[in-house]
Amino acid sequence: MSISGVTRTGTEDPVVRVALLGCGTVGSQVIRLLREHGDDWAARSGARLDLVGVAVRDTSVPRDPWVPPELLTTDASALIDRADIVVELIGGIEPARGLVLQALRGGRTVVTGNKALLAAHGPELHAAVEAGDADLYYEAAVAGAIPVVYGLRESLAGDNIVTVAGIVNGTTNYILDEMATRGLSFEQALQQAQALGYAEADPTADVDGHDAAAKAAILASLAFHTRVSVDDVPVAGIRGISAEEVSAAAGAGQVVKLLAVARRTTGGVSVRVHPALLPDTHPLAAVRGAFNAVVVEAESAGRLMFYGQGAGGTPTASAVLSDVVAAAGHAIRGGHAPRESAYTQLPLLGPEETPARTQVQLRLVDRPGSLAAVAGVYGEEGVSIESVHQQRSDDGSARVVITSHIATEASLARTVERLVTESRVQEVISVTHVEGE
Repeated sequence: MSISGVTRTGTEDPVVRVALLGCGTVGSQVIRLLREHGDDWAARSGARLDLVGVAVRDTSVPRDPWVPPELLTTDASALIDRADIVVELIGGIEPARGLVLQALRGGRTVVTGNKALLAAHGPELHAAVEAGDADLYYEAAVAGAIPVVYGLRESLAGDNIVTVAGIVNGTTNYILDEMATRGLSFEQALQQAQALGYAEADPTADVDGHDAAAKAAILASLAFHTRVSVDDVPVAGIRGISAEEVSAAAGAGQVVKLLAVARRTTGGVSVRVHPALLPDTHPLAAVRGAFNAVVVEAESAGRLMFYGQGAGGTPTASAVLSDVVAAAGHAIRGGHAPRESAYTQLPLLGPEETPARTQVQLRLVDRPGSLAAVAGVYGEEGVSIESVHQQRSDDGSARVVITSHIATEASLARTVERLVTESRVQEVISVTHVEGE
């Protein structure tokens, strides 16, 4: 590929015009790094990156001192028409979707960190890439500075990936880590995350798992060469996780993490987001604070782990600029970014086909036959029990923890539904997925 609008002046480096849509935390850092390290980016890409404009909603809002006020505009559409590379950092669906489609259909390269847009409208965007003979880069859409998109899309293109499992939301990892290490309740840890700027005033997208689901859809699409939408991803968040549950996990040599998990089986692909118990020996168990990590299992390469800062202005700007530099190099020397690879068209597995394991904590009436009745429910639903731990309480009840072998999501759900109505079960305290064993 060679961008027709690239200009050359004598013996100087050719110039690639860059338009920035959005000037929030990440966009501001992109501008700063462009200004501070422009010579490096030119040497690496073979082209000088010329920021020709920054589209914002309100040009009168105070900005960081390195943001040139003369470049601010409210006319994003006109700005796109003056650029070779369009960096979209608006977020959300609209107006980002319309502007990205305009750029792609016009043959312009788009660099985006917009996970929600990619997960909801990926096929439409990739169709526009083909129609416009354009390029689409999105390293910053998943896990901030961690180069997991590049790893799946290019580094592992010669392998078959079996599993992708990761902590892809720093807010929830911080909350669960504070609950585990400091004994905080969910509400206390959330308030602390908000005070530190890790969580928004409305934390719904993070704590209810929607942010992780969008990233899971992108990772699964890349790993398994199959289109996966955010609507295909069952989601459970962390609001229901108690301090007691986290403490009990620690006592059993486990940790609770919100995981995005995608697997390829002989029957198809399963993708889901849920809190899960991990053994404390698992590499993801050691991921602390607001950091992210993704573990990839491949047939030939084996286990690989990508770890680092998954959010924040400067780390995410680093991922954006890696795409911009690559795009500028293609503009000068020719070539394309990798195209969408969805050739496998694997079926997405429903609950009746999706393999899973769970740990169920119950409070039982402590009398003969109670445990046998519970075991009978498991057996009747075709779920094999791996282990049972029972502890008698002072109130005459028994606290029982049952871990299953691998069954289907549907059979495990039916088991819990029956346990709720079983006369010997006083309470189903918690139901948590088990991963990593």
